Amino acid sequence: MVAIADFSALSVILVEPSAAQAKFIAAQLKEAGLEQIHIVGSGTDALTAMGESRPDLVVSALYLPDMSGTDLVGAMRRERELEQVAFILISSETRPQALEPVRQAGVCGILPKPFSSEQLMVALTTTLDFLLQDNDLACEVDGENLRVLLVDDSPSARRFMRQVLENLGIEKFVEAGNGREAVKVLADTQVDLVVTDYNMPEMDGQELVEYIRKQSWQNSVPVLMVTSESNQSRLAAVQESGVSGICDKPFQPAVIKKLLWNILGQR
Repeated sequence: MVAIADFSALSVILVEPSAAQAKFIAAQLKEAGLEQIHIVGSGTDALTAMGESRPDLVVSALYLPDMSGTDLVGAMRRERELEQVAFILISSETRPQALEPVRQAGVCGILPKPFSSEQLMVALTTTLDFLLQDNDLACEVDGENLRVLLVDDSPSARRFMRQVLENLGIEKFVEAGNGREAVKVLADTQVDLVVTDYNMPEMDGQELVEYIRKQSWQNSVPVLMVTSESNQSRLAAVQESGVSGICDKPFQPAVIKKLLWNILGQR
């Protein structure tokens, strides 16, 4: 676990329309060690504040007076200066259809409302891991020469995964928007690792894994699946298809590092 003191250097914009909720959440953030917190009440005000001073982290409610938290993170991901700013959502929303777009945008955490100090610490530790470089893995598996195929229909999710892997010292990437595009890449480009989403159009993650294991000339390439899928029978089918590892979305970089260490260290 990262020391609480490490959080003090993070510059944070808290987006919360309720003054009472904003005060309560800010107090929890300060208790966790965060010292630089700027509170705004709308998505527009948040984007304006980010334009004036780029933060390290945005912590936002889902429902804002002028837009949703999903709209806010989407706007951030479309701006070159803001696309790699860490984002944590706080919401009492539990419906998958409401939270899935946020997951696809590449976020460091989705906290329930109310959240525990332990849940906050996990999200903040994930944020630090997302922002900081750690080349230990690259030294062990020759990260400079490792070629990774990223497969996800969300460009934002691919950017998020790419940044996490770049922070681990991996430098070479090929990208595909779905399984069918990935198949075309695999036909003539040798890769050392495939990182894929599960739910995608054209060909989903499970179908891609099955293709790789049964039809591709690269049938032994490690495949890591990153997914928000919660259906256990579907996840079991993915396991049986030959995936090398499964990780939740949003994921913790430390978990990705451990999985990759286990997967690539066996090659």
